[in-house]
Amino acid sequence: MNDPRTHALRDSHQDVETARQIPDTPQTRSPSYRLAFADDDFLCRDELRPVRLQLELLKPEMAMNEAQIKSTVVLFGGARIPAPEQVHTARTPTLAALSKYYEEARRFAYLVTEHSSKSGGRENVICTGGGPGVMEAGNRGAAEAGGVSIGLNIVLPHEQAPNEFVTPELAFNFHYFAIRKMHFLMRARALVIFPGGFGTLDEMFESLTLIQTKRMKPIPFLLFGREFWESVINWEALKEAGTISPEDLDLFHYVESADEALAMINP
Repeated sequence: MNDPRTHALRDSHQDVETARQIPDTPQTRSPSYRLAFADDDFLCRDELRPVRLQLELLKPEMAMNEAQIKSTVVLFGGARIPAPEQVHTARTPTLAALSKYYEEARRFAYLVTEHSSKSGGRENVICTGGGPGVMEAGNRGAAEAGGVSIGLNIVLPHEQAPNEFVTPELAFNFHYFAIRKMHFLMRARALVIFPGGFGTLDEMFESLTLIQTKRMKPIPFLLFGREFWESVINWEALKEAGTISPEDLDLFHYVESADEALAMINP
């Protein structure tokens, strides 16, 4: 019998199963008697937060290493932007107009995945937040190109699930936003930002800050839709106020199409 263990000690899975078969006594019913690593109540205590943070960092990292994911192209963008065929569901006329970026995200992800497949499909793997809107478009384009893609979902108060196009073995769920953000950036070769709301702005500015402060090396940082971004953020006012340096505006570039974005990532 093949045994993957590298030691002769009894396996933890064996003990979990054995512990389920123990006699029912007041002692064995006590929470204190549960195996620590199989005790959900214990693992969810406030004092175990450092352990949970480590587990959330480690589990996706191990899975991506096992899948041989070497690098990613990360797509951020609004969950509320509809696919063109669903444009009638848009909450505002502006959201309806932004549906064109769903198609651009879909095509961009297709082109990136198609290009990645030429070198084995494990470089520049599309990575999104795993939700609807632009995120769905990214995972959809990758799937249509016959490649894998990553979805970094997070537990939210309202019921939700990863979009159907995320590769199941690369679908992850998080409790901690901070650890999720680390996984977005740890393998990133490029960051591509589509129009979005609070979540998109949060991810965009945190990533820009890491590059600005040299906590992260510069990588292609592309903003889809100059008109949208210049209407919601007055970059020039920040420069003129002196709260950012003129050269900080060189950290990102505007693009309008999937082909233009691909050319900047693969010059």
